[in-house]
Amino acid sequence: MTTPSTPSTPPTPPTPPTPQAPYQQQAYQQPPAPQQHGQGVQGVQGVQGGYYTSPIPVRPATLGDAIASEWTKIRSVRSTMWTLGVMIVLLLVIGVLSAVAVSASDADIGTTPVLSLGFFGVLLGTICVITLGVMTIASEYGTGMIRTTLTASPSRARVLSAKAIVFFLLTFVLTTVMTTIVALLQTSILDAAAPTGDEWLRSTVGVGLYLATLGLLSLAVGALIRHSAGAITIMIGVVLLPLVLAIFMFAESLRSIQEWLLEYSIPNQLSIFYDNSVTSSGGPSGWDPLWIMLGVTAVALGGAFLAMNNRDV
Repeated sequence: MTTPSTPSTPPTPPTPPTPQAPYQQQAYQQPPAPQQHGQGVQGVQGVQGGYYTSPIPVRPATLGDAIASEWTKIRSVRSTMWTLGVMIVLLLVIGVLSAVAVSASDADIGTTPVLSLGFFGVLLGTICVITLGVMTIASEYGTGMIRTTLTASPSRARVLSAKAIVFFLLTFVLTTVMTTIVALLQTSILDAAAPTGDEWLRSTVGVGLYLATLGLLSLAVGALIRHSAGAITIMIGVVLLPLVLAIFMFAESLRSIQEWLLEYSIPNQLSIFYDNSVTSSGGPSGWDPLWIMLGVTAVALGGAFLAMNNRDV
């Protein structure tokens, strides 16, 4: 008798692979545990007792370090190059063109000092000095870079001193060199009496010191205001407003105020270095404008230091 065959079981289909999550975390291999304290780490220089020691010597920041940092910053930004470039063009072009115009017209300048023709270019160049002085510190407040500066050098006095030293020397050297070049060109173009040694000194070194000190005043105002546009506007008003107000004072009762504003306005003080004052009355003479500007700037820098030291960034 034949036994019926048992039907075979169908093969089980293979299990499809389980899809992984698209953002499944990869396995992380734990780094080897550091050696116990006191054993040291082999193959790494500067590691002593399980702690890393930098091979770079650590020392506190000095004024020289701050000066080097500020010099790097002021010469590496394009605004400095553009501002100083415009200043050079104003001093050179206007100074030379004024001498050429006088020579071409055959005008007799009489007793007017030859070097006084450089006054017009210097007056316009003060705008560039003011702008650069304000931006030296106010731009860092605008971008927030002042936080990095004060983190690297926490001393407010050191930072302000470094900025003042770098800016003053840069402005003084550039202005003195350019006014000397313009003065040499003017004396070679015009056939007039040769300037005296005192006239040369005041129209070159004196003007350079005055403009550099005016730039320090702008830097102090920038530290006080912490806003580039506002500080520049204030400084332009300080330069031009007294002269403009004096021009429109027609009343006889305001005569004394008008004379005082004319005598102590910055354009008139600048013209004194060229022996060409805009007023015939008394007032500053010789090197007096420089001492006045130094006193005002010292007070402003003191206020800037107190503001930086007492206010947060």
